Parts: sequence; C-alpha cells; structure tokens
Amino acid sequence: MAHNKTSPRVLTWGAIPQTVPSVLQDLPVICAGLALFYALLSITHYWMAPANAQTAIDLRANALPKYAMFSVLRMAIAYAFSLAFTLVYGYIAAYNAKAEKFMIPLLDTLQSIPVLSFLPGVMLAMVALFPTRQLGVELGSILLIFTGQVWNMTFSFYSSLKSIPGEMREVAEIYRWSWWQRFTQMELPYAAIGLVWNSMMSVAGGWFFLMACEMFVLGNRDLRLPGLGSYLQTAANAGDMRAIVGGLSTMIGIIVLMDQLIWRPIIAWTEKFKFEQVESVEVPHSLVLNLLKRSRVLPFLARLSVIPAREYLSLYFAKRRAASLEVKSSGVVGTWISRLLLSAILVGVAYAFMKMSLLLAGLSKTEVRGIFAGAGATFLRVAFTLVLAAMWTIPVGVIVGLKPKLSAMAQPIAQIAASVPATALFPIILLVLIRVGGGLGMGSIVLLLLGTQWYILFNVIAGAMAIPTDLQEVCNVFRFNNFERWRELYLPGIFPYLITGLVTASGGAWNASIIAEYFRFKGQTYTVTGLGSVISSAADSGNSRVLIAATILMAAMVVTINRLLWRRLYALAATKFKLDV
Repeated sequence: MAHNKTSPRVLTWGAIPQTVPSVLQDLPVICAGLALFYALLSITHYWMAPANAQTAIDLRANALPKYAMFSVLRMAIAYAFSLAFTLVYGYIAAYNAKAEKFMIPLLDTLQSIPVLSFLPGVMLAMVALFPTRQLGVELGSILLIFTGQVWNMTFSFYSSLKSIPGEMREVAEIYRWSWWQRFTQMELPYAAIGLVWNSMMSVAGGWFFLMACEMFVLGNRDLRLPGLGSYLQTAANAGDMRAIVGGLSTMIGIIVLMDQLIWRPIIAWTEKFKFEQVESVEVPHSLVLNLLKRSRVLPFLARLSVIPAREYLSLYFAKRRAASLEVKSSGVVGTWISRLLLSAILVGVAYAFMKMSLLLAGLSKTEVRGIFAGAGATFLRVAFTLVLAAMWTIPVGVIVGLKPKLSAMAQPIAQIAASVPATALFPIILLVLIRVGGGLGMGSIVLLLLGTQWYILFNVIAGAMAIPTDLQEVCNVFRFNNFERWRELYLPGIFPYLITGLVTASGGAWNASIIAEYFRFKGQTYTVTGLGSVISSAADSGNSRVLIAATILMAAMVVTINRLLWRRLYALAATKFKLDV
C-alpha cells in the first residue's frame, strides 16, 4: 500500500473524530485480551494454593461468576489439548496404513470408556504427582474433560483426510509441496468445516460431563473443585431447584456468548474453505468477524509473530523436503528406537494383562451374570437410541446446513441443548416420567438421546454445509425432485460426516449410560439394568474388580462393532462417496 511522503501532521481537535472509530474498533479486542490475562492470573494463583480435601460449594447466586470463570478456563485448556491430540493422532492414522489398523479401533475403544472408568487412574496419578498442591486435582479434572471432548474431533479430522479429492493430492505432488504446505494449504482447510462443528460438539460434551469432572469421590476423599459442574451437582444433591435454575441459566448465558463471540465468527471464516467452483448465494455472516477484520491491533500482532513464524516454518520444511529428495537416509537408528519403544509397550501391556487377569479371577458367578446381562440391556438401548436420533437429525441437519440463515438461528439452540448436563435436567425428567408411568426405563432412553443425538446433528449440518454449491446448481438445472436430490446429492454428500456422527454418537451413548442407568436424587438411588449401572455402582462402592471387568466388556463390544460395521462404512465413505471430479 503506497504512502505519501508528507510532513507529519499535527494532531488537532479536528483530527480526533477521524481516529476515534479505529480506537473504538480495537477497544473490544484489547479488553478481551486483558480479561483473558486476568482470568489466567486468577486461576494460576488458585492452582498453586495448597490442596484442600473438600471445598465447600457456595450455592448463593453471587458465587456463580467466579465458578463460571473457573469452568470456562478448564474447558478451554482441555480443548487446546484435544485439538493438539486431534491433529497429531488423526494425521498419523490417516496416512500410516499399519498404524491405522491399531489406532482407529483404539480410538473407538477409548471414546466408549466412561468418564468414571478413567477417573480413578487419572486422579490417583495427578494427586500422586502433586500431593500438596491444588494443581494435581485441577489437572486431573482437565484430563477428564479432555476425555469427553477429544474423540469426535479426532474421528472428524481422520475422516476428512481420508476423503480429500484425488485431484487436490495430485496438485500437491505436481508442485512438490512440503509436508507443511500440504497440511496448512490443503489438509487443514479441507477438514476445517467438519472440525469446527465437531469442536462445538466437543465443548458441548465437556459441559455435559462437567458435573462428573468437577466433583468426585476418590477413596475416602470427597474432592470438589469450584465450578459450574460442582455447583449444579451440589444443587441437584440438595434438591435446590432455585440453585439448579440459576446454574443452568448461567451456563446457557455462557454458551450463547461463546456462540456469538467464538463459534459464529469461526463458521463465517471457514466458509472460504468450502470446496466449490460456484460461490454460494447465502453465506454466514458475523459482526464480530467484521470487527476483527477492521482491527489494527491484530494485524500488528500478526506482523510481529504469526507471519514470521509461518514463513520460517514454510522455508524450513521446504528445505527438509529438498534434502530428503537428494539424500535417502537408511533410518537404522530410528528403526531400532521404534523397536525398543514397541518392545517396552508390549512388556507393559503383558504385565497389565497379567495383573488384571489375577484381579478378575476373583469375580463371582453372580457378578459375571450381572455384567453380561447389563451389557445386553445397554446394547439394545444404544442401538434403539441411534435409530431414534438418526430419524430426526438427518433431515433436520441437512435442511439447517443448506440454509445459512436458518443455521445461524438453529446453531445456538443446538449448542445449548447439547451442553445442558443431563444430571441437572434429570430430576425434572424423572419426576415427569414417574407421574406418567414411564420410570427410569423410559428415562434412560431419553437421557441417552439427550447425550448422543447432537453428535449426529452437528456432523450432518457440517456435511450439508460442505456440499458444493455448483452441485446444487446442477440439481436445479436438471430439475431434480426432492427424492432425487436426497438420493443423488444429499445422502452421498453427507455420508462421510454421517458415519463420523454415528460412530461418535455410539461411543457417547455407551459413555452416557453411566448417568442414564444410575442416578441419585434427594438421598435415593434410581437404577435400571445395564452396563452403565454396573459401572456406576462399582465406582460408588469401590469394587475395582467389577469396575474393570465391566469396562473391559464395554470396550470389547465397541471394538467388535467397530470391526464389523464402522470400519467397513468408513472404507465405503473413503471410496464410493469421496468427492472427486
């Protein structure tokens, strides 16, 4: 941009109105940065305080802002870990055929393991590492939130990498792009839409399991962290409907703010990564994104840090690619290191297997029968829930995804519905069902739907948004009716995203069963036959034998379903329904 070489102007009163708009535009950005800095200082000071065996949860309304700040920061840190894990794990699984055979079933297994099964090992390890500091309990809580966020993001990224059109890969080969250029200019942009919508679902999943992650029993220690999850759990245990409503209202307010300040700008920004040759007539808009584009602070910071770092990395990986083309390394050292690591892992797995076998040998016949009966009941509930969820989420998701204006209205509503913890709503649902005669048997299905249907909906919306506009124009030119559009365009277009949604919804349903099948309210425990009920009851009573056995059976069932069903559908999505020209 050219600048006239004139003498500096003296700032006069007449010049002030011209500078005020730019200052006002940057003021929200500066305030947001200062607020984030203050929040990080506050939580760092709290983390370094001595560990407290039991924190009293204040149910007064004036405690909600502080609790909300702590919960949001835990969610943000857990999301940062989830995103890093997603990019690394999904990339390796997509491009390493040998690793893929092991990594994808492992991922499906991990997403099916309930939070309560992770809780003892994670919290014992963190408390052992930081025995005198609050930091250990906090890191344990963040890791538990991480286990509720990361799996569907990783599945989405992996699925997107597997379905990148062949001509895009050919262009990258022709121009000899480095690994970094392929990742930043082709792979990450292509996966952006699905990754963003699954990120929203991950954050919603973090809110959903926040109660279990901020308030838990570890042996003889009742550990509670100040946050919205522990606030709602304490209110639910006390039957304090005023506090429950106040906590839910605060959570809904935060979700709406996050939608307006974070997700909607990101969705509008990722529209430019849509794979199409004809520009969409309707595109998402965001006032916050427009404000950020007009900011002068962000470009200044980018010139100081982001742009130099990006140029350095591009040059570095370009030189590495050139060197690798000229000199082929034998890789002997790397081979031996990988063999040693693999051997150490195998020894560790063998030792853990032997210890678990000795522990499980003490199971009684009654416990074994209860575990297998619960597994059968939960399997039927999960299958029925997936069918019910797919029946409404597929048509609604396609309609919302194809209409940006409708998406802008439906998006915050779906986020709020997906984020509200089931245990906060369940007292109301349970009381209603008891009056109409449904009881916990019907209530468990309702609760599973509340926890899993959103995985399918968010992925279907992302898939519909990613359908190229030029393909929709072809349908208009040939005057396809609704049935032909669904058969030839909509269902094939959303198929890879739909499979990701079903896989993550299935894992989420198994995970949510620990809440849906075992619930405490006002001193009473409501249970129904199921594997989730077995796991929750074992965790409460400290029966590690039953807890481990039920968790292993749940993982085995999920792996079997993965090999027989989901893996074949993923292969179908990466071949027949791949978007190639």
